[in-house]
Amino acid sequence: MLSIALLLSCLVAGVAVSAGYDPLEVPPGTQPAQVDLDITDAARDRTIPVRVYLPPDRAGRCPVVLFSHGLGGSRKGCGYLGEHWSRRGYAAVFLQHLGSDESVWLELPPGRRPAAMQAAASLENFRSRVLDVPAVLDALRQWTDTEGHPLGGRLDLDSVGMSGHSFGAQTTQAVSGQALPLVGRRFTDPRIKAAVIMSPGTPRGRRDPGDAFAEVTIPWLLLTGTNDTAPIGGQSVESRLAVFPALPDGAAYELVLAAAEHSAFTDRGMAGDREARNPNHHRAILAVTTAFWDAFLRGDGDARAWLDGAGPGMVLEAGDRWQRK
Repeated sequence: MLSIALLLSCLVAGVAVSAGYDPLEVPPGTQPAQVDLDITDAARDRTIPVRVYLPPDRAGRCPVVLFSHGLGGSRKGCGYLGEHWSRRGYAAVFLQHLGSDESVWLELPPGRRPAAMQAAASLENFRSRVLDVPAVLDALRQWTDTEGHPLGGRLDLDSVGMSGHSFGAQTTQAVSGQALPLVGRRFTDPRIKAAVIMSPGTPRGRRDPGDAFAEVTIPWLLLTGTNDTAPIGGQSVESRLAVFPALPDGAAYELVLAAAEHSAFTDRGMAGDREARNPNHHRAILAVTTAFWDAFLRGDGDARAWLDGAGPGMVLEAGDRWQRK
């Protein structure tokens, strides 16, 4: 494990960080466009709203990053990620999963919301979510091949990353290589080349999480916190931390943010949060996720050197933990 102390000692010892590479730097004047679209999956009679953060036209065809929201969220959430990733040249596509989105609770009185949220965390909604992902990728292919469409000629669908938080993390794991014996099938999509997983989780009822992750073949970046628990889903801090050791050796990374709660990866706090939000958490999240996308979707050697060297130590704080294998 590469701790902050070790990373700082690497800097003192002269371990190289690629000169000039900064995952937080954005070119001036790169205000992304926001495009809200609806995808129709006719086979399932289902609508999938998406929000696309699109870099300026001069960027040409852009690598694509999908994001899956947590339980009760929407395509509007976690905009800080979409804004930054698009400024770095990615088309960031934020999905909204009907049935486990904000419509579950938005019009209910507060006393009825917990039960509604619990009911929405169902196997049926999980299956709907993971099937939304290939439907979105199919639609993006059609749109980028359509002259005159807002996304026409803009997307590089040979370079696709998948990401998500909480229920969206489970969605991401399912389409990025995790085995799901309780569901009875695999949902791995070969079009996905790398995955960022915020608040990961291990399968329920499995003694050895290695069984679930042994066949992961693409790079994974896991992000969690030392207080990352949620009232729904049954995941503990310990179960989230059990994912990284279960991944095969290779391009796997984990960031554990000190005192970060479940909401640290989102735009706003949640009821029941015990700690004040730490503004450096978002800075660290943006830095490591951007370097990860640059390394594994663009093949940027400087980004890979930043990740594998002392780069993360420049954005993390005492108590944060970074490791790779």
